[in-house]
Amino acid sequence: MSETKSKYISVRSKAYSFLVSKKALLVTSVLFLVTILVMILSTGIGSVYVTPADVVRSVLGIGADTNDTIIRSLRLPRVVIAVLIGASLAVSGAILQGVVRNPLASPDTISITGGATFGAVSFFFFLSERASIQWLPLTAIIGAFLATVVVYLLSWKNGGVTPLRLVLIGIGFTAAMSSLSYMLMISAPIVMANQSLTFMTGSIYGVSWDGDVLPLLPWVTILLPAVFIYSRHVNIQELGEDVARSVGSSVQRQRMLLILLSVALAGAAVAFGGAIGFIGLMAPHMARKLVGPAFGALLPVSALIGALILLLADLAGRSLFTPLDIPAGVFTACIGAPFFIYLLYHSRNRG
Repeated sequence: MSETKSKYISVRSKAYSFLVSKKALLVTSVLFLVTILVMILSTGIGSVYVTPADVVRSVLGIGADTNDTIIRSLRLPRVVIAVLIGASLAVSGAILQGVVRNPLASPDTISITGGATFGAVSFFFFLSERASIQWLPLTAIIGAFLATVVVYLLSWKNGGVTPLRLVLIGIGFTAAMSSLSYMLMISAPIVMANQSLTFMTGSIYGVSWDGDVLPLLPWVTILLPAVFIYSRHVNIQELGEDVARSVGSSVQRQRMLLILLSVALAGAAVAFGGAIGFIGLMAPHMARKLVGPAFGALLPVSALIGALILLLADLAGRSLFTPLDIPAGVFTACIGAPFFIYLLYHSRNRG
């Protein structure tokens, strides 16, 4: 009993009662401070270097006029949207890994990213000359939802969806979506092909407050708290269907709702950042190493790690190869592909 008290902080009232892990609280606090520090440093680094102190002054509205345009109009939107997209992809991946009970599950393997990418490329090919670019995010989100619904229906067998079947069909459907996207890209004029290629690579170049950050913000501020509140059901799902049913959990209904929340988060992120891969795969595993499998601690830590990964990938893309601006998705793929192979090898040894 005393050992439990030394590791947890108890929060109780008449309406609720829960334990907060001291280790998880410490890790979350440290990662939050590191994220803020990286945001400040990333905002200051570029063709014109701005010191961290001047970055903070510009953000607070008391900086020099020459820095305000660079910081507040050009760099800060890019940094903020990197945090939002990275956190969304990481939490989406954590939910999928918990529900599917497969360490290889992520928005990339369940065809969420592939569906959103195909929706965006379809917009460039069919609607770019007839509709406003503001409709692009909507088509990407619709593509993500439709792809997930198809994968879920194809995975349904004998009154339910098994985790392994869902992943296998998701990987196959992702390959099909990728092939269709490339077919449209090759058939399109050169300008549309370049737009599609940039989106399929994953880039947050040229984002703005009005066109990208503010439209994405409602999705993140509504869906992330909803996922955190509903995360207790993921803990039950990870115990297996038989155990979950024995404690009164509606497995299929909760699994579908959790997947839809994951789809909405990842679809919104892909809509504004393109097909940035592997963050939803890597961040939950890193978080699990730091705070364990309990989702109350895993989700916020995954969100912060995902934000850091995309921040650092974007910083590397725009600073290591100046004057070129390499898409952030290139760097996440360079890290994520070996990580995926490691997971495959590790799972093989365990099996």
